[in-house]
Amino acid sequence: MNAAIIFILLLVLMLTGMPISISLGLTVLTFLFGFTQVPLESVALKLFTGIEKFEIMAIPFFILAGNFLTHGGVARRMINFASSMVGHWYGGLGLAGVLGCALFAAVSGSSPATVVAIGSILLPAMTRAGFPKSFGAGVITTSGALGILIPPSIVMVMYSVATNTSVGALFMAGVIPGLALATVLGGVTWYRARKFNYPRLPKASWGERLVAFRASVWGLLLIVIVMGGIYTGMFTPTEAAAMSAVYAFFVAVFVYKDMRLKDVPKVLLNSANMSAMLLYIITNAVLFSFIMTNENIPQALADWMLGHGLGMVTFLLAVNVILLLAGNFMEPSSIVLIFAPILFPVAMKLGIDPVHFGIIMVVNMEVGMCHPPVGLNLYVASGITKMGITELTVAVWPWLLAMLGFLGVVTYWPGLSTWFPRMLGVM
Repeated sequence: MNAAIIFILLLVLMLTGMPISISLGLTVLTFLFGFTQVPLESVALKLFTGIEKFEIMAIPFFILAGNFLTHGGVARRMINFASSMVGHWYGGLGLAGVLGCALFAAVSGSSPATVVAIGSILLPAMTRAGFPKSFGAGVITTSGALGILIPPSIVMVMYSVATNTSVGALFMAGVIPGLALATVLGGVTWYRARKFNYPRLPKASWGERLVAFRASVWGLLLIVIVMGGIYTGMFTPTEAAAMSAVYAFFVAVFVYKDMRLKDVPKVLLNSANMSAMLLYIITNAVLFSFIMTNENIPQALADWMLGHGLGMVTFLLAVNVILLLAGNFMEPSSIVLIFAPILFPVAMKLGIDPVHFGIIMVVNMEVGMCHPPVGLNLYVASGITKMGITELTVAVWPWLLAMLGFLGVVTYWPGLSTWFPRMLGVM
């Protein structure tokens, strides 16, 4: 009964058009004051302790690093390197877009940042080269979603905060699925380019590839610093985030010199705005998680499922359906912070690995970012391409179908997510 009251309250507030973070906070406060005897002091204490986690500090640092890289010319050099490697294949610039997104994802941690950085440079170039605008938009919108699967990933940090799962293990678990999804999206791009005979670039010589690699190496080194540092135990994921922010600033201002020192305060302010928004969502989601646990709702759900003989296969199918439906109305951070505390205890009772479950949630978030009505990547790509959301939705469907197929593989093949972190000894 209490669960129904909580979710009806949340749904009603969200339907009024209120931001999700405020809807969460008001739902919790209304329920606490109206239906429980929980003292007000415990709410204030929970608000404070909820964001008093070392892992949360990684979020503003990764956002800052991503903003420095977006404004600092790193994306352009990565695209040039990717084009020199795969540009001569069918749909060469499209494949360069997939590879460029995968590389930029490995330094930014954000999908919208990846779409903006790669899309704003590559989409005009693809149109000039003779590709249909819809083809380029489909490639960049879906490949940009790699930003939250290939580590580092802000959404993985959110999942870690919500479930107390190791961020380092999650980062390493995202490597193989991230590369596999990039390959799947590249396969769809190549197939459609070959089918419709889209243009190809002249094959670059090894000398030209070396020049492009040397130009992009400062950006690519960030991948080595973050992943290498975490794997070798030199620093934690949070310290890696701080390192990446400092390194990205140094590269953008002093190495590539695409950003002037007077532009830095603006980037800092934009990063602070985005960080504050996410931290506010986290704070209210922590309260929501507290009320759920206080009312014993996740445990009751787990007992009900086990009592009705629902096994792992059925549960994971239900999780995918729930998360894909939620992706129609909410953005990834909110979905993870609301649903992870509810679904995670059930997954643990059924013996599902917490890291594997985290990757399933992240891949669901990727799909949600690429379809209407709330797909963040669609809106970002719409702003770059000047295409309508309906037109963009039609453009992305071949890649979106491939992503749904990949989601099924990730869901029922745990080894795809857990093999790499186990091999490295971080699980």
